Amino acid sequence: MPDTSITAVIAEDESLIRMDLTEILTELGYEVVGTARDGEEAVQLVGELKPDIVLLDVKMPKLDGVSAAEIISGFGTTAIVMVTAFSQPDLVERATAAGIMAFLVKPVSASDIGPAVSVAFNRFMELKTLEQEVGNVTTKLDERKLVDRAKGVIQAKYGLDESGAFRWLQKTAMDKRMSLADVAQRVIDLS
Repeated sequence: MPDTSITAVIAEDESLIRMDLTEILTELGYEVVGTARDGEEAVQLVGELKPDIVLLDVKMPKLDGVSAAEIISGFGTTAIVMVTAFSQPDLVERATAAGIMAFLVKPVSASDIGPAVSVAFNRFMELKTLEQEVGNVTTKLDERKLVDRAKGVIQAKYGLDESGAFRWLQKTAMDKRMSLADVAQRVIDLS
């Protein structure tokens, strides 16, 4: 059973199916924080509520589920599960490109929904972790490039070798209580 803090939005144009999905998710331990009757309403709800999971029907008025998924995927806040009566390969391909993490074909049962929602949520969390790690690596690489450029400036200006220039940057950073990257940026800006 999931942590009760995992929130969900359900977007389904048929009220009976929407109520069934709400009941199933609630019984599985998810907190359903909103329901939508069409794709536009789903996008609005997800944008406002930022749930952990959204279940989207493919065929909905105003904005179909795949188009809604493309927009919601851009928010970067919510795992997307597509629920549909259609399973054509082109639809599956389009849904995958839109960022769907799981795909359920109607009629669905609690035994289908539980694993699909769990897998989608876990895959989404893994993706967010990887994106954060890539961002951290990129930041560190940018900072390293900055320090290398500053070392070059110091070497040229003061005739120090590379290790001497690096020690100067480190000491200045400690003395001024600044990050090494900030000191490097100042050296570059003042050169």
